[in-house]
Amino acid sequence: MKYIIALDQGTTNSRALLIDENGNLIGIQQKEFKQIFPKPGWVEHNPLEILDSQIEVFESLLSIHNISPENIISIGITNQRETVILWDKDTGNPLYNAIVWQDKRTANICEKIKQDNLEDYIKKTTGLIVDSYFSATKIKWIIDNVKEVKSKIKNNKVLAGTIDSWLIYNLTSFKNHVTDFTNASRTMIFNIKSLEWDKKILSYLDIPLSILPKVLPSSADFGSFNYRNCKIPIYGVAGDQQSALFGQACFEDGMVKNTYGTGCFLLMNTGKTRNVSHNGLLTTIACSTTNSINYALEGSVFIAGAAIQWLRDSLKVIKDASESEKIANSISELEDIYVVPAFAGLGAPYWDMYSRGAIFGLTRDTGKDHIVKATLESLAYQTKDIINVMQKDSNLKLKSLKVDGGACNNNYLMQFQANILNSEVVRPEIIETTAMGVGYLAGIYSSLWDKNKIISNQKINKIFKSKVDSKKREKLYHGWNKAVKRTLNWIEK
Repeated sequence: MKYIIALDQGTTNSRALLIDENGNLIGIQQKEFKQIFPKPGWVEHNPLEILDSQIEVFESLLSIHNISPENIISIGITNQRETVILWDKDTGNPLYNAIVWQDKRTANICEKIKQDNLEDYIKKTTGLIVDSYFSATKIKWIIDNVKEVKSKIKNNKVLAGTIDSWLIYNLTSFKNHVTDFTNASRTMIFNIKSLEWDKKILSYLDIPLSILPKVLPSSADFGSFNYRNCKIPIYGVAGDQQSALFGQACFEDGMVKNTYGTGCFLLMNTGKTRNVSHNGLLTTIACSTTNSINYALEGSVFIAGAAIQWLRDSLKVIKDASESEKIANSISELEDIYVVPAFAGLGAPYWDMYSRGAIFGLTRDTGKDHIVKATLESLAYQTKDIINVMQKDSNLKLKSLKVDGGACNNNYLMQFQANILNSEVVRPEIIETTAMGVGYLAGIYSSLWDKNKIISNQKINKIFKSKVDSKKREKLYHGWNKAVKRTLNWIEK
């Protein structure tokens, strides 16, 4: 039997997944690593710890399943996006910790970009809004603030990249400095139309082109990992959310996936059309197997699973997130009770940083179980908000919603999601779609399978269909919209 290994380098842990030649998930190994918070709003990772943990779980996977390296056809790498590292070209040593996507230290640089009227240009060329979330200003901060980086750049001794680039450079023994289109599209310095690093933005930020990686399709030859004298090719690379879109076989225009995690990440495949959103969505590049690429619209719900954690940790009305399904099913349909979990403001389509969370419709009969149920339903309402504007921006109609992430195991939530969308909600048997996506990409380049094989490999756990009529659906969603409006601008500007 031959195998693909998917390396899934996430924000809190590194994982390795073993996929056999028939597309079956055989095993998973994972290891957490340290989160570093040097100052309020700063989030860092140790790049060497990331590398070591990723190699450790790779070796553990081979050992536990008694797999010889010769039986590994290829490797795929998926990763936390936007997080960035600068390192010494010759020694491979990091010049500073990885600055994580969550880090806010470069907010002042972003404000300066807006003051200098580059915001519209950046949106049109990169598909992104100007925000410290993305890689560009993190790279600039390291260049400007870390001693010796500028002098090393002058001597052509510095390389920069997202986590995939860092792993590949080390796994290929410093030979390959590369990334893929999906990761490049999240840096805020990559022109998603011309498929090149954007010289105007680079010049403004004083980031030299020479330190950046070569950009390849997501399914390509990224080099080989020389492991115990066995060269294992790296044939698949993608950012985590695009990898999940591919793992769900969302290959046609209008297909959407939603990952229910701490937040929700929704991506819609828009094909060859590069839509510029008028509702605060991001335009990004979807996984590609050739230089002919597809685009996607992306929207994020800030607070999803985090709202259930709030019930557990702050309100202490549940002991475990899994209790929420049983509680929701135990009480009758809610009458005008809504929880708006705007704990960190509201994202698309509202984009109001001054809104705050609230509960509406309380009566003497309202108990903690009603609040649990309403909080769970808020995940579905927020998802509908994003899908509504995705359909407007793309002129595409939702065909079905493919779901993954931990909260998709909640049957009540998935049924309510189908009800409020009036669309099928499709849950796969394997919800590890992020790792499966990059595994598929590696397998395609290895000539192990093609897209048709991936489609046929999509085993469905359950399809949820709407069980309410249009009048009921409209009433429920109208109440949600009323509740949201009352949270807007809660804090005075």
